[in-house]
Amino acid sequence: MRNGKVYEKFVFVKESDIHGKGIFISTKVPKDNKLLEIKGVVIDGDECERREEEEDNVYIFWNGDDCYIDTSMTKKIKYINHDCDFNCDVVENGRGGLMLIAYHTIEAGEELTIDYGYDDIYENCECKSCLVEEEDV
Repeated sequence: MRNGKVYEKFVFVKESDIHGKGIFISTKVPKDNKLLEIKGVVIDGDECERREEEEDNVYIFWNGDDCYIDTSMTKKIKYINHDCDFNCDVVENGRGGLMLIAYHTIEAGEELTIDYGYDDIYENCECKSCLVEEEDV
């Protein structure tokens, strides 16, 4: 069950310590609250592969079966970065789309992150939690 308050107006883009730009929150957000609706152009698997290969498009979210959402033209969600110790999750919104929710309570000023969930990301991951693990080895 997702809480009713939407925090999209508190989400903003700025330079990230993780990679390039990131999205951040300007207020505290309790667990399970909705941060952003994930919108974009709905495409199929073939078009997804073409955009990834030919356009180097990395702003695509899988939405089940052969359905993907290309967010490359959005103002915010395309800047979400990966972190193995993520604070957000992508879930179905009940209307055939996706939304970004707070995985746990997020403090004001925190960068919003997700686990990208594909194997290649973990091989060379440089998120803070992976860098700490490397130092401990």
